[in-house]
This record gives sequence, structure tokens and C-alpha cells, in this order.
Amino acid sequence: MYEYGAGKSDWMAAGLPIEGEAASRSTAATVARRDVPTCRLEESLRDVRARVRAAGWDACVVINEARIVMGLLRAAELGRGDDVTIEAAMRPGPSTLRPNIEIAEVAAFMAEHDLPNMPVTTAWGELVGLLLREEVEPTAGRRRRPRRARKRPVRARGGSRRPARRRRR
Repeated sequence: MYEYGAGKSDWMAAGLPIEGEAASRSTAATVARRDVPTCRLEESLRDVRARVRAAGWDACVVINEARIVMGLLRAAELGRGDDVTIEAAMRPGPSTLRPNIEIAEVAAFMAEHDLPNMPVTTAWGELVGLLLREEVEPTAGRRRRPRRARKRPVRARGGSRRPARRRRR
């Protein structure tokens, strides 16, 4: 057995596997698209734009060699002139979400700030994936039905079972 010193919240924010009730909730990590195109600062915008569009995307996450998010290219940035560098075209240091944020909270944030997409990163800034607003909103609308507490029988003396509550007449 190993005790994770940083705590449960940090474990979940890192996108590490969890169990129990929290594991069945939709979170930023469960909805994020991991197949998002990525690029590096030193690449040409022309090459990146061609690759991103060929893959059917209108966004690209700029990462370094350790997959740390450096910036974001959305449709407007990808449409800039060919002579612009990735570093000059990108949105540097974009707002990111942690993997454990519940998807309803994500949907509200994206709607409030009118964001078409948003990167999901670990607590260290490593790319997990990209959330697309059109995929987040329908997922957030689905609510799990709360489980009703089951009444368990109480063991009476002598080993027989009786209901937890008796009706009075």
C-alpha cells in the first residue's frame, strides 16, 4: 500500500484513475478529445494549418517536448498569413481546466465565456485533451438519476429479520 502524500484532489486533478461514485461522473477528462492536433513553436503556420484542416479540426494545441501546453491556435489564428510564426500566431498561456472538473461546471464556464474549445491539462500543465463546446453541452445535460437509499433490515434478537421501521396503526 502507498499513501499519496499530495492528497485525493491532487490525484484526481492529475487525471489519474479513480474508483467509487466519482468514477462514474462525467468530467473534463472523460469528455476531452485526446486526438487533438498538436504542434511546436518552431513549426511553420502553413504546415500546421494544412495538417490541422486535413484532420478535420479548426484548433491546434501548441506544446513543448514534455507535452506542456504553451498556447492555443483556434480558427482565427490558423487563418493568419503564412509568414507568421506559431509563437506569434498562438494565444499564449490559454486558460485550461483540470481533468477532475465535472462536465456541467465546464459547460457553464464555456458558455459564460463563449469559448468554442478549451484545453484540459494535468496540474503540471501536461496536455490531456481538448474540450469542444458542441460535445460538452449535450454531455452536461445528461443527469444521472440519484440512487435511492435502500432500507436495510435490522437484525432483531434471535436472528430473525424485521423491517427497519414498523408502521403504527
